[in-house]
Amino acid sequence: MKSKRLELDQENYVERDVSWMYFNYRILQEAEKKDIPLLERLSFLGIYSNNLDEFYKVRVASFKRIATSKVKGLGQERKKAKETLGKIISLTEAYGKEFDACKTEIFDQLKAKGIVLVDEQHLSPAQQKYVRDYFLEKVSGHIHPIVLSKRADLSQVNDSHIYLAVKMTKPEGEASYALIQLPVHITGRFIDLGTEGNNRYVMYIDDIVRYHLPFIFRGLGFDHFESYAFKFTKDAEMEVESDPEEGLLKSISQAVRERKRGIPVRVLFGEGIPSDLKKALLKRLDVEKDDLITVSGKYHNNKDLMKFPRFQIEGLSYPKWDGHILKVVRDGESLIERIRKKDLLIHVPYESFNAFVGFLQECAISPEVDVIKATIYRAAKESQVVSALINAAHNGKKVTAVVELLARFDESSNISISQKLMEAGCNVLTGEEGFKIHGKIVYVHFKDGTALSIISTGNFHEGNAKTYTDCLLFTGNRKIVHDVSSLFDFIEQPFRRVTFASLLVSPDRMQSVFRKLIKNEEKNKENGLPAGIQIKINHITDREMVKLLYEASSKGVPIDLLVRGNCSLVTGIPGLSDTIRIHGIIDRYLEHSRIFIFQNGGNPLYFMGSADWMPRNLYNRIEVVTPVYDPDIQKELKRIVEYGMADNVKAVLVDGTGRYLPVPKAGKKAFRSQERLHEYYLSKEE
Repeated sequence: MKSKRLELDQENYVERDVSWMYFNYRILQEAEKKDIPLLERLSFLGIYSNNLDEFYKVRVASFKRIATSKVKGLGQERKKAKETLGKIISLTEAYGKEFDACKTEIFDQLKAKGIVLVDEQHLSPAQQKYVRDYFLEKVSGHIHPIVLSKRADLSQVNDSHIYLAVKMTKPEGEASYALIQLPVHITGRFIDLGTEGNNRYVMYIDDIVRYHLPFIFRGLGFDHFESYAFKFTKDAEMEVESDPEEGLLKSISQAVRERKRGIPVRVLFGEGIPSDLKKALLKRLDVEKDDLITVSGKYHNNKDLMKFPRFQIEGLSYPKWDGHILKVVRDGESLIERIRKKDLLIHVPYESFNAFVGFLQECAISPEVDVIKATIYRAAKESQVVSALINAAHNGKKVTAVVELLARFDESSNISISQKLMEAGCNVLTGEEGFKIHGKIVYVHFKDGTALSIISTGNFHEGNAKTYTDCLLFTGNRKIVHDVSSLFDFIEQPFRRVTFASLLVSPDRMQSVFRKLIKNEEKNKENGLPAGIQIKINHITDREMVKLLYEASSKGVPIDLLVRGNCSLVTGIPGLSDTIRIHGIIDRYLEHSRIFIFQNGGNPLYFMGSADWMPRNLYNRIEVVTPVYDPDIQKELKRIVEYGMADNVKAVLVDGTGRYLPVPKAGKKAFRSQERLHEYYLSKEE
C-alpha cells in the first residue's frame, strides 16, 4: 500500500522570510549578551542593521512588488505576500524596540568605561574649537545641500548614503527645506575628539554637520534650523536585458546604474520630524503613501556601528586570534608537490588563507603549469587572488576566470575585476544568463598531463577568510579533477552534455543524489545498520529537502543539523521530527562552511561544497559539492561538525518558533566550539 505523501503547512514548515527574521533576531540577541565585550556587542548591532537593510532591499521589495501588482491571476500570491509583509513589519517593530534599548545600554556602559558619545549640544569650549577646525578642514568641502525647490533634482539621492533633512526658518516665519548627504565615505561615521579629563570623546558626523548648519546656509537670512535623520531603502532587484550587440557586461553596468534610481520600499525619518518637512521630502521623492514609512531615533544607518573606533582598552574587544600558518607555507616548501603527495584541507580563518594565495602564486610562475581556471563570485577590493591570476597570464599561462557578474551588491566590483583580467589577456567567462555560477573551484593543468583542483565552501576572498569559517580542499584525485575540468568545459560551452562521476553539481544532479543518500539512511535504519545524518549548512528552506528530512526522522534516523541562517524545519513534532536536533551558532566568526556526513551503514560518506538546501542553490545555480575521500580530512570534517553540536556556550536550540533556548549543559563543562577549534589548529601537528 502506498504511503500518504507528506504535506507541508504552517505547523511544520517555517516560511523562508519569517525564518530569516528569526535568524537576524539571534544576532540582536548576541548584542544583548552582557558577557560579550562592549565593542563586539556594538558590532553585532551593526551586523543586524546591515542584514535588515539588505533584506528590505531584496526580499521585502519582492513582496511589495507582488502585493501591489495589478496582474490578473495573482490573487493568492498577493494575499500571501501581504500576510508575509505583515509578519515582517510586526517583527521589525518588535525587534526595533529591543535594538534601541540595547544600543542605549551599550553606550551607557561605554561611558562608564570612559568612552563618551557626545552630541552638538554638549560640547566643551575646547571641543567646540576642535569640531569647528575639523569641519572647516575635513568636512565643509564635501557638503553640497539640495534645497527642496520645485526644480530640485533628487534622482541621484542614493540609499547607500545617509542624509540630514533640514528645515530652515526666517525671522518672519517663512520656511525652506533642504537635504544634505553626510560625507561618511570621506570622514567615517564616528569622529574621535580625543581625551578630556579621564574620558575619550566620540561624535557622530551627523552632529558635526548639525552644529554647522548656520555656517552651511550663511547669508540666506535663516535664523532657526532643525535637522532630522533621513534614510530610505530602494528595491535592489535588477531587470537585466542583455543586448547581443552590447554584451552582458554593459547590460549589467546599466542595470546597476538603474538600481540607484530604484523604487523606495522603506523610508526612515528621525524622531520629531515636523509634518511639513516630511511631506516636502516624500513629495519630491515621489514616495507613495503606502510605502513603509517609519519615524524613530536620532540616528539611522546603524550598520556603521560595525566601524565604531576600536580603542585599545583591555576587555572592550575580543583578544586577537591569528590564523595558523601551515608548516609547508612557513618553511617555503612547494605546495604543488605537497598536494600531489596527499590531499590538503585548510579551514579558514583558523588556518591562514595565505596557503591558497601562495598556491596560486606558485602556479603563476611554475614552468610546469600551462593552464589555470578559477571561478570568482566575490573578491576582495585589492584582491591577491585576482593579482595572482593576472600574473599567471603575464607569465604565459592560459588563464580562464569565470566571474559572476550578478553576485548581488558586488556587480560593480566584479565588472571592474572582469575588465582587469581581460586587459591582462585572461579568458573571462560570465556564465549563462539565468544561472548564477556560485560554485567555488580552481583547476590547474600541468604540461605533463596531470592536474590539481581546489573546491571551497566559500569565496576566494582574503577579506572574508578572516571572518568566515570555510573549508578549502586541495586535491589531485583523478575523478574529482576530471569532473572539475568537465565543469569548466560546460561553463564555456553550456549546451554540451556533461556527466560527472564524483562531483554533485546543481542544477544537474545534486538534489537527486542527496535524496538517494537520505533514503539510504532510512533503509539502513530499518535494517539495523548504523544510520545517521550530520549536516553543517547555512540555510535549509527547500520544501523537498525538508520533506526528506522529516521522512527520515519519522523512520527513526538520527539527524544533527548545524544551521546558521534560514531554517524551515520545526523540531519536536511527534512522529515527524523527534530525532532532529538543530543548533545555531552566532560567535566571533560567521559560520559559513557546508559539510554533509551520511553514516552509510558504518562506512560514512563525507561531502563539502558551496550549496545550501534552498531552491536557488539546488535548481537555479551552478553549485559544486565534492566527496571527500582522504581519511585524515574526513576526521577534520567530523571534528568541525561534532564540535559545533557539542557547543553549549554560543549555540542555541533552533526549533522553528523564533524562540531560541540555550543548549542544556546538564553538568557538562562549558564548550565553545570556535574557541576549541582555534586551540586545536594552533596545536595541530601537520
